[in-house]
Amino acid sequence: MNGSSQEQFSRADLKRVRVDEALKRKNKRRLLWTILVLAVLIVLVGGGILLSRSRSKNLPGVFVSDEGREHVSPGHPHTYNSNPPTSGPHFAQPAEWGIYKEELPDENLIHNLEHGGVWISYKPGISEEIRKKLEGFFEKYGRKIIVEPRSKNDLDIALVAWNRLDKFNASDFSEERVDRFIKAFRNKGPEFVP
Repeated sequence: MNGSSQEQFSRADLKRVRVDEALKRKNKRRLLWTILVLAVLIVLVGGGILLSRSRSKNLPGVFVSDEGREHVSPGHPHTYNSNPPTSGPHFAQPAEWGIYKEELPDENLIHNLEHGGVWISYKPGISEEIRKKLEGFFEKYGRKIIVEPRSKNDLDIALVAWNRLDKFNASDFSEERVDRFIKAFRNKGPEFVP
């Protein structure tokens, strides 16, 4: 009896060893698959971040941090983090899209940016040739473009969209530069209004 019970114990013991080894192999495969899936996710997420960064580096102008979308009344005290402003406190009423010969309040135009508009401002006194070329962008694109003189510009020309700004002097003007900005940001405001 001793031999048969030892034999039975050995078979049961052997069966447990086989089951344990099978479980270890199964767990090892699970661990390898988990590591593989995590590695793929890390590569995809990392690649997406790099692609996103490279795309934003390829976008025209510079990013300006968002200052919110608060509606304010005329006379409400506020300051902006860029000149011209790209977001922040603004009037409840946007301006009509178009070409203006007189300066409009920044607060109206910020509302236009919120609706996905592009604001093209220029220092009064730039050449008539450049001014006409800038006005031509409204004629080319129509809706969602405002062209206006703005004495507060630090440089001759400013292209503005929600959280995006490109400023330069008339000597650096090119139609391709303006087209590229408009194509990148027109209809990209936080509030879509057709």
